[in-house]
Amino acid sequence: MKEIKEKVRGQSPKIRNPASRLPKELVRSAMLEAKEKSSIMADKIGRETGEESPVEYAGNRIQRVEQRMGRESASAAYRGGKKLAVKTYEKIKAQKQKQREAATPSLGEENTRGNTFTQAGQTMAKKGRTEATRSIKVKPEAEKTIKEAGNRTVKIAPRVVKASPVSSQKVKTQAVLQKKQALKSMKAAREAKRAAMHSVQTAKQSAKATGRGLKAMAEAAAHAVKAAFAALMAGGGAVLVVLILIVGIIGGAAFLGNSQSSEALSAEVLAHTPAIQKYASEFGIPEYVPAIQAIMMQESGGRGTDPMQASECPYNTQYPNTPGAIQDADYSIKVGIQYYADCVREAGCQSPQDMDKLKLSWQGYNYGNGYISWALEKFGGYSEANALQFSQEQAAAHGWSGYGDPEYVPHVMRYYSGGGWFTGLFGNRQLVTIAKSQLGNEGGEKFWSWWGFTERQEWCACFVSWCADQAGLIQNGAVPKFSLCTAGVDWFQAQGKWQGAGSVPSPGMIIFFDWDHDGASDHVGIVESCDGTTVHTIEGNSGDAVRQNSYTVNSQSILGYGLVAY
Repeated sequence: MKEIKEKVRGQSPKIRNPASRLPKELVRSAMLEAKEKSSIMADKIGRETGEESPVEYAGNRIQRVEQRMGRESASAAYRGGKKLAVKTYEKIKAQKQKQREAATPSLGEENTRGNTFTQAGQTMAKKGRTEATRSIKVKPEAEKTIKEAGNRTVKIAPRVVKASPVSSQKVKTQAVLQKKQALKSMKAAREAKRAAMHSVQTAKQSAKATGRGLKAMAEAAAHAVKAAFAALMAGGGAVLVVLILIVGIIGGAAFLGNSQSSEALSAEVLAHTPAIQKYASEFGIPEYVPAIQAIMMQESGGRGTDPMQASECPYNTQYPNTPGAIQDADYSIKVGIQYYADCVREAGCQSPQDMDKLKLSWQGYNYGNGYISWALEKFGGYSEANALQFSQEQAAAHGWSGYGDPEYVPHVMRYYSGGGWFTGLFGNRQLVTIAKSQLGNEGGEKFWSWWGFTERQEWCACFVSWCADQAGLIQNGAVPKFSLCTAGVDWFQAQGKWQGAGSVPSPGMIIFFDWDHDGASDHVGIVESCDGTTVHTIEGNSGDAVRQNSYTVNSQSILGYGLVAY
């Protein structure tokens, strides 16, 4: 048994990096791919039968629900606004009544003062009429009520102040002011109603977005079932079973994606992926690459000369065994993975999906693998409670304020994509993620110098090859390393992995262009997405920079696509 790897780590989570490779995005990509591959056959069947398809039925049902929700929400908001306006008016009316009751005649006022009040009253009355005119357009019944209240006020004024014309004018002026206040309150009520309507509209948009997501899932499943039915009619019973299984897997993955971690891997971690794959294979855990990437994200985000924070591991023999001592990133990855392989074996982890044992191996990497034997012996495995207990015991034994990160497993879980089946099935999305991380690069020196050129070359193919290498696709034989577009076309065609122009591509495919229309490719990029009519791409050497572009599916400049089998 190796001694406990004593390392004191900060307990704060690492800064989240905005790179984008989310499991939920991978699932959406798969659903889009299933829909695109089966859409032609499914639509043909729908036209021949003349019946409403499952997609149309589901879409119509969702639209009706959205419309009903919108009507009900708007009606509720209007009733609330109306009720608020009535309450506001009643409150103002009560205040006016109190003011009238408190009014007393002022017999000693000068005539000049009375004239001043008269002029002010006329001015305010004019202004009040202007406000009233604007409010009639919105709420005529409210304006009618206000006019009646104003008329009653004017009639009462002479009875209360018979002794002084000046006081009569003053009361009239007060009535006009009160009328203006009432109009302002009504205006405020309308503004409140508008705000409520805005909130309802936002809620409707959210509901529609959810509805569209459900509709997309329904479309993917419906197209797959229709395609399976067509295959069955053609005698493909085995194909039917496979497609039904695929529909089930996609549906299950869509819901699993909501509960699993979805934090993005940084560009730096993705750049280290080839080294991670290399050493994971060397030390017998090639299927644990996503687990190691998650560790690296938590340890360093992939940055620095010791990205695995492995200097305290027993396999570090070239640098001091102090935090951050390793000065060679590749060596750090090698030492860290060698040590983590021990943790996997000691935890008894059988696969990346064996989550209980995987969590034990992760916490063992942070605390030292002595924790693994301790947890197995005392508790039978990992738990957050015993991770905290171990930290407290070790801190007390050494006289330290803290030991390791008791919440290391939840922190690592944020970056874990799950590995296994879906990593292989949806791996092409990683190629898109890596390409997007390079947007804005100008000049392309990073890519053509990586290839081995000492001076600038036309670097679109170098860019695609670099991205494929970072995703491990060249090492796996899924994409060739090519610097000439024609060489890339020849390779994909020779491998039987070529899709002709005019077809609908999937994300992660390699798109080849023929600007001169002479049958030879002179530009290449990566398909980011396709909505059935427009292809969205990421291309190197597009105006001497990495840029996003768009083309129609039937563009005469598209020569074809290289299929990437991850």
